[in-house]
Amino acid sequence: MRVSMHGAAGEVTGSCTLVEWEGGRFLVDCGMFQGGGDAYGKNQRALGFNVRDLDFVLLTHAHIDHSGLLPRLSVLGYRGPIYATAPTVDLLEVLLLDSAHIQEKEAEWQLRRRNKFGRTTRGVLPPLYTVTQAGTCLKQLRPVEYGEVQRPREGVEVVFRDAGHILGSAILEVRLQTSAGRRVLVFSGDLGQPGRPVLRDPEFITRADLLCIESTYGNRLHRPLAETETEIVRAFDHTFKQKRGNIIIPAFAVGRTQEILYVLGGLVRQGRLPPQKIYVDSPMANAATRITLKYRDLWDEETRDLMAWLAANPQAVQVRFTSDVEESMALNDIREGAVIISASGMCDAGRIKHHLAYNLPRPECTVLITGFQAAGTLGRRLVDGARLVRLFGQVVPVRADIYTIGGLSAHADQAALLDWAGHFQQPPGQTRVVHGEADAARALQEALGDRLGWPNVLVASGDAPVIV
Repeated sequence: MRVSMHGAAGEVTGSCTLVEWEGGRFLVDCGMFQGGGDAYGKNQRALGFNVRDLDFVLLTHAHIDHSGLLPRLSVLGYRGPIYATAPTVDLLEVLLLDSAHIQEKEAEWQLRRRNKFGRTTRGVLPPLYTVTQAGTCLKQLRPVEYGEVQRPREGVEVVFRDAGHILGSAILEVRLQTSAGRRVLVFSGDLGQPGRPVLRDPEFITRADLLCIESTYGNRLHRPLAETETEIVRAFDHTFKQKRGNIIIPAFAVGRTQEILYVLGGLVRQGRLPPQKIYVDSPMANAATRITLKYRDLWDEETRDLMAWLAANPQAVQVRFTSDVEESMALNDIREGAVIISASGMCDAGRIKHHLAYNLPRPECTVLITGFQAAGTLGRRLVDGARLVRLFGQVVPVRADIYTIGGLSAHADQAALLDWAGHFQQPPGQTRVVHGEADAARALQEALGDRLGWPNVLVASGDAPVIV
């Protein structure tokens, strides 16, 4: 059996793993590369294998770095089923159409800009796929339930386990009947941090012949939630009471936006923040929140309790979801007291760019970074202390305060990754560390070997397939 990584090897985007054995071929995830000037080219070059020969696709969760090239897979000729949990299927109906819409609008903007200045249209990057093509891909989705055994073809059993990362996220347990006997492959997908808001903790797996484990935060620990809450309160007090500006929060529409609303609601309930009026400027976040409310059975107990309190105290936290462009633009007229949550989480697309363009130059404002920022993204440049950034072709000075809040990460930190791995009854036959920048992946590789005593742990390479 041959397992090849076609993305997320030495980086945190573009997750895509091809499994080939004498019984067939399937793909785990089909993610888009994000961040950096070469992302578009990498996405164009991705999927450099015969997609028509695939028997099926398994999807760990809906985030675009794991799902964003599914429409391109379809465009290139794949016509088979794509298995994902029911919440993931619902979310993809929002995320993939939005991804295509953003690409189409970006291409239109480039064309208008070149025409305005009388330039040639050569070099304008066409969308990787269109809204129509994304809609066609959605018809290939097949919803599954956690814990149920799926048999996508003879000799294959797949079980989706709760990964606790975002709504619907899954750890994949794949059992294959091969000529050498039964083999168990486990793909962690993105694992959630135990004890964090809204979702249940990740399930444990006990056995694998091959484990592919994520390492986004493989070299660091998150701040405890209590410290994170204190830092949020400090940022709010400093911005609203002393500076009298706005707070801008870049946040992924799925998962992160709902967690931030939970945390702010909890701080108001505790009396640590006054009642809040929050603007969520993201049609996609609006849709994702409705989907989250649909799957209340996947919430943890604390979230159910807080939601009941908020329902009984409707003035405590008033959330306004903006819908059209005019409402979004009107938010930029607010000079102080606004909490604006907007996508995308890494600041590279969507409405957040407009809010940053208006608020970054203002020293009385604050940008609250609440999640991982991949190398090459605008969010990463802000975290790294850039004093000038480029937005919509213009140089924008960074005078606002930048707060980096680490305790809200949707990814498990090193301690949580090791705890999850420690529940295997015996070390996997082979382990590949994926979905992490080089330093993070190496740190987790060393920790799995030194602290757990695991043999055969290597950092995944796109150039070196695994033979199981």
